[in-house]
Amino acid sequence: MGVSCGSQGKLTITDDDVIEKSNLSRQFLFHDWNIGQAKSTIAASAAASINSQLKIEALQNRVGPEIESVFNDAFWENLTVAINALDNVDARLYVDQRCLYFQKPLLESGTLGAKCNTQMVIPYPTENYGASRDPPEKQAPMCPVHSFPHNIDHCLTWARSEFEGLLEKTPAEVNACLSNPVEYATSMRNAADAQAKDNLERILKCLDRGKCETFQDCVTWARLRFEDYFVNRIKQLKFTFPEDAATSTGAPFWSAPKRFPHPLQFSAVDPSHLQFIMAASILRAETFDIPVPDLVKNPKMLAEAVGKVIVPDFQPKEDVKIATDEKATRSAGSVDDVAVINQLLLKLELCRNNLSSEFRMKPIQFEKG
Repeated sequence: MGVSCGSQGKLTITDDDVIEKSNLSRQFLFHDWNIGQAKSTIAASAAASINSQLKIEALQNRVGPEIESVFNDAFWENLTVAINALDNVDARLYVDQRCLYFQKPLLESGTLGAKCNTQMVIPYPTENYGASRDPPEKQAPMCPVHSFPHNIDHCLTWARSEFEGLLEKTPAEVNACLSNPVEYATSMRNAADAQAKDNLERILKCLDRGKCETFQDCVTWARLRFEDYFVNRIKQLKFTFPEDAATSTGAPFWSAPKRFPHPLQFSAVDPSHLQFIMAASILRAETFDIPVPDLVKNPKMLAEAVGKVIVPDFQPKEDVKIATDEKATRSAGSVDDVAVINQLLLKLELCRNNLSSEFRMKPIQFEKG
């Protein structure tokens, strides 16, 4: 096309991010050997290798008001067109306002999963990007997400929630507790609510029964997670709400959009089952800083490791309460919560005494592939 190839031409790109492994599946200018390097520099180099006449400058500045010493008035006045491919609304609105002020055309673009958007903003003929906003996305109610999912969004929301809870939030809570136990205990007592109780229960489970010291421990944890998620919870749901269950009005409980569930039967020869064990055990090992052995790459050896796990038989519980109201909210703290929190803190104190002073977990942030 010849854009930015003339004697007066110049393409300026900026990105303050570095290349990560997850970028390689969709950002085609990057390769394995570029991991850890600046995105803008590598992209500029790749583009120049395609067209040697391209005049391109790569910067590593984050777009925003704080870098107006770099992208000053002279920069905007000499600009012919701005092209956005940003990952946050604030930066998009900032560039939009700059283009509006200096009367420069803007090509706005973005992606969200399998969706994408483009908008051509031309001074005077079209409205600017910030002139209209998309309505806020509705969050999936927790009731269908956790117990009665009926579309793929519910499943994705549940999976993301479990990932963050088990692998990011709980390890971070563990570290906060171990770094300053007195202050952490005080904050839990002051909160004295269901959330504080849940936090302490997760920490205690992570440092006591769920603590991993070997990779086999991680495989055991992953196998029991599979049983909990895809077998026991489903069996409990069917026990609490049988297929012929009815609502208080006499209507069938399992009516659309609810779907009557069916538990899975774990099979070490099912690739999806083994892939779950592999991914979950590797992630668990990472949070405990446990080396990952080569056996995870060998389905037969991984299946043998899974075969060593003793899986308890499911026993239905009579007193389990499963939320069925999508509008239900978590109740405030109660006297019972305060008593339970104090008991949990005592157990946590005993558990902490068995740990080395240097012990910390490694929270994992979810990375979009």
